[in-house]
Amino acid sequence: MTSPQDPGPWQRPDDSGGRPASASLVDPEDDLPAAHYGGDFETTAIPRYDASKPASEHPFGLMSDPDPLPYVQPSAGLAPGAYGASAAPTEVGVHDADRRFDGERRGTQDLGLLLLRVAVGVLLIGHGLQKVFGLWGGPGLGGFRDSLNEWGFQHADILTYVAAGGQIAAGVLLVLGLFTPIAAAGALAYLVTALLVEVATARDEARLSDFLTDGHQYQLILVCAVAAIVLIGPGRYGLDAGRGWSRRPFVGSFAALILGVGAGVAIWVFLNGANPLA
Repeated sequence: MTSPQDPGPWQRPDDSGGRPASASLVDPEDDLPAAHYGGDFETTAIPRYDASKPASEHPFGLMSDPDPLPYVQPSAGLAPGAYGASAAPTEVGVHDADRRFDGERRGTQDLGLLLLRVAVGVLLIGHGLQKVFGLWGGPGLGGFRDSLNEWGFQHADILTYVAAGGQIAAGVLLVLGLFTPIAAAGALAYLVTALLVEVATARDEARLSDFLTDGHQYQLILVCAVAAIVLIGPGRYGLDAGRGWSRRPFVGSFAALILGVGAGVAIWVFLNGANPLA
């Protein structure tokens, strides 16, 4: 080993010495940066974590860009990442608002619709059972058929079963809140035909002017109640609760209303043919 006090190994050898041509010496001072060297910033800079993301995306920085908040967008005219940019809430979808606040907005509306449906449905079922089985002093199928013949209806044998069975079926569907527009349209057709029968009977008895004051208000109120069910819908307390017409009836309700009234008038025109007012 060489002693530390020996200056020989630390002296720079003369270039004219006997070192091979392939050998090269490194001067320690060569590692020092020059006065005009600006630094190797290209290799020492830390790349952004989102540099590999496509240009179409808008990444959020670690420090300068705030994280996005739900349902919030930056106001117009300000950059999304600028500090101090006021944020305005976006419009929440109508269906989301309905699912979130529907119970609070409707209040007791669904309970009232349930009461209306059950009342009308039970009434229709009761009258249908009177016609079919003769319960509660009803005429039964034979008496109902004779009444249809007396009122001038054609094909009374078939119409007896269709009218009585349809009345019971519509009442059951209204109570359950199932296929409510169709059930209410069928009930409305039956009630419109029955109302025309009452008008024709009052005409024959020369008391048409007293039609609204001699007890026929009942038929009119019942027609209006069924029409209201068609337009409003069954409400939440029914088997139709998951369908669109239960909470937001619109075009389909108008179609069901026109169908029910038109079917009642058509039954009277094609199976009776008499003018109830003449």
